[in-house]
Amino acid sequence: MPYQDVFLIFWKLVTESVEEGNFAKLTMAKTIGKPNLRNIFVRPIYSEDGFKVLLKLRYRSKETEDQTEELTLDEAFIILKSHLKTSFLTVVLFTTTKDVLFKVNKKGVGSFTENPPTFSDITQAKIDD
Repeated sequence: MPYQDVFLIFWKLVTESVEEGNFAKLTMAKTIGKPNLRNIFVRPIYSEDGFKVLLKLRYRSKETEDQTEELTLDEAFIILKSHLKTSFLTVVLFTTTKDVLFKVNKKGVGSFTENPPTFSDITQAKIDD
């Protein structure tokens, strides 16, 4: 199945984890080549105004300052989707009930696997994290 279709299924698991209150973190890793962008992290911000995420772009170069932005989940999806298969081949969803690893192989086929949870509780993001 094309990775875009599998990523939509994977993203449904992300939104369900938010709705259930067990979303802990999301990480994009396994870069293609050696780009300056090293990782993308998404951490939860639960507030009275609703759910938001803190999206952090981490760079290899010391000259490039890491970027942090507070977004809605839908806004984060657009950014993550744009980096999939162009900069990153894997996305890991960490929840308090399970971890889900999404991968794109060299042929452009997407898959995901579930593993036992890494996190037992949720740490909310702060703007200076």
